[in-house]
Amino acid sequence: MALGPFYVEQKIRSAAAHGTVILMRHGETEWNREGRVMGRNPVPLSAAGRVQVEAAAEFARGLKLNLIVTSPLVRARESAAIVAERLGGIELIEDERLSEVEYGRWEGMTFKALLEDEHYLRYKDQPVTMATPGGETLTQAQARGLAAVHDAMHANHGRRVLFVSHGDIIRTVICHFMRLELDHFRRLRVDNATLSALELADTFTEVKFINLMPDPTRAFVPPFRL
Repeated sequence: MALGPFYVEQKIRSAAAHGTVILMRHGETEWNREGRVMGRNPVPLSAAGRVQVEAAAEFARGLKLNLIVTSPLVRARESAAIVAERLGGIELIEDERLSEVEYGRWEGMTFKALLEDEHYLRYKDQPVTMATPGGETLTQAQARGLAAVHDAMHANHGRRVLFVSHGDIIRTVICHFMRLELDHFRRLRVDNATLSALELADTFTEVKFINLMPDPTRAFVPPFRL
């Protein structure tokens, strides 16, 4: 048998601070399918998005969640409320720090239109240090997302907490705990209404799963209509 699992078990059992972070991206919206930048816009879930979240909630029933912390943006708040209701009324709180990246004047634009935007053509090669037009850098977005996770886990030792957020926030949080350079965040696919899990034990993290969904074939489908 591999020795890795023994090391992990020792780390977890001896940890002073311990808990499980479950990350879920909101369900699909019409803007997702159109390939349109949502940012902070109040875009609701589509009918398909609600079905995705309901399936994810049933899928997550065995995880025995203790608390849900959600971005206050409409699509995330709706997703979190569906999960909370499906799993028997789990406590639900909002944290503004889990909100989507601020994309400034790009919000509402299609990705096709972005390819004609000179700022975007520079930004796509250096999103870690270059801010969106009127928005923020990816480093800033990661910092607030991590602060929300750390604060919630510090207050909920030993519990399993579901964080409902947005694609790029989830990617950057996973990068941190996997000790991946933020430049590589786009290598992590995070589909709508999928689950990722990290077990935290002091400064050690074990990745349980990433982008888990009831129908794994969805991970091979283009994220929006071309």
